[in-house]
Order: sequence, then structure tokens, then C-alpha cells
Amino acid sequence: MTDAGMMAQMTHKQGFIAALDQSGGSTPGALRLYGIDDSDYSGDGAMFRLMHEMRVRIMTAPAFSGDKVIGAILFEGTMNSEAEGKPVPSYLWEDRGVVPFLKIDKGLAAEENGVQMMKSIPDLDAVLGRAARKGIFGTKMRSVITHADRAGIMAVVKQQFQLGRQILAHGLVPIIEPEVSINSPTRELAETILSEEIARELDALSASEKVMLKLTIPTVADFYKPLVDHNAVIRVVALSGGFSRAFACKKLSRNHGIIASFSRALTEDLRISMSIDEFFLSLKRAIDQIYTASTTKVGPGN
Repeated sequence: MTDAGMMAQMTHKQGFIAALDQSGGSTPGALRLYGIDDSDYSGDGAMFRLMHEMRVRIMTAPAFSGDKVIGAILFEGTMNSEAEGKPVPSYLWEDRGVVPFLKIDKGLAAEENGVQMMKSIPDLDAVLGRAARKGIFGTKMRSVITHADRAGIMAVVKQQFQLGRQILAHGLVPIIEPEVSINSPTRELAETILSEEIARELDALSASEKVMLKLTIPTVADFYKPLVDHNAVIRVVALSGGFSRAFACKKLSRNHGIIASFSRALTEDLRISMSIDEFFLSLKRAIDQIYTASTTKVGPGN
């Protein structure tokens, strides 16, 4: 059953979601940005240990609290690990006031019809059961759209919502994430088709079925406002998509009702060589900047 306190926070509280869910494919790049070269470790075990140490350093920082960071998306290994002697999901919610989410996808299939759909997740029910028992509120799953191909986009959205209903059946809230590549040559048209297909699926949900959406910041400000206002949507969050934090925040601030769910843009200034005070100060600056872009909007709005 969905936790009422977490639901209230995700529905109403000001703030943003931190994406701390780098997995096998994206972890080496995240470590390099942090200042750890590929030659500094050997094997996946060492790689994930270093990544977990970085995440714990972030999660235990004074600024990383529910005052501004209202949620955090975790990699499965992080969900199964500890911070400050407690299971990470419990530590986040009970000690930091941060709602825990879980990344569940297993990566992307090869591109077809201008999109990359998710690979199959054969053990999904077991993963969802474990997540629910550990106090996870919801899940995140990512597909990628590179061209404005309606058949491809329709297939991506259909797959996302099919899995979304499976997730809802476990009492968890799905974050539907069909990412439109910022490098797409037909990005604006792809966003138009995507919005239409998402709206169609949202309209088909029952009154009790609620989801979240994680979308690329649109080309035209407030383009996704109808999705923000849809009765089936708890919250729309934005990924940074490869934009720098400064540019992503500037664009986000023009989109009313959308909050951030940044990964690389959150951690881009953090380095392993920093002292603890330097690390905490740098993270605080990033959190403050992203919080402001998520909560203080500019432009017309409604």
C-alpha cells in the first residue's frame, strides 16, 4: 500500500528529486566526472563500491534533506545497501525526509523506428515485491526517443504504461520516463507526438491509478502544462538530458509546475578530492540552484 506521508510529499511539497541511479553502463562516466579514473579500480564490485561511497557522501550531506530534496531515485544495489548503519530507503525517509524511488529498467534495446525501448525485465514482480518491503515509494524506467516516428513513440509509451500498471499493482507509483534526446533533429515534433500519446494513455487509467512523468525539458516553455494538470498525474519532473546545470535550470524555470529530477547536473561540480567541507558546500550550491529553478518560475504561466 502506498505510504500516505510519502504521497502527500510527492503531490504537494516544494522541491526536486535527486537522481542517484547510475547503473552499470553509466557508472564509469559518473566516476570519471567525480575524479576516479577507470584505472583506479578493477571489476564491477570495486566500481559499485566507489559509486556507493559517493552516494553516501551525498545522502549524508546536511543540505541533502527533505527541505529541498523531496525524493531520490536509487539503483537497486543502493536500495540493498546501508547509509549510517541503516538500510538506504529507511535512512532517506526516516532520517532525511527524502522519499525513495527505485530504478527498475535493465537498459535499452537497439534503436528501431527512431526509439530505444526498454529491454525486458523478466524478474520485475520479484524486484517490485522487494522494493515494497524495503519502503520504496515508486519506480523509474527510461526509454529514449531520437526521431519523430509516431509508430516508435507509440510503442515506447505503450510499453511504459503497460509496466506502469504492473508497478501500480504492487502499491508503488511508477515514474514514466520516455526521454526525448536533446540531440534529436526532429525534437519539437517528437515532443508533440509524445504528448499526444501520453495523454491518450493517461485518459485510459482508472480514477485510482496515478503516475508520475519524467520528461526532457521541452523546446517550447510550458508545452507539457496539459500533462502537468492531468488528474492522473501526481507530478511531472524533468531530466537534464545532458544540459549543464546552469542551462537546465534556466530552461526549467520557464516551465510552470515541473520540478527537476537531475543526475549529472546535480553532481557535475563534485570531486572525490574535495575536503568534506568543500564537498558539502558545492553540493549545497547545486541543491539551492536546482530548488530555485524547480520552485520559482519566470514567464507567463497560467
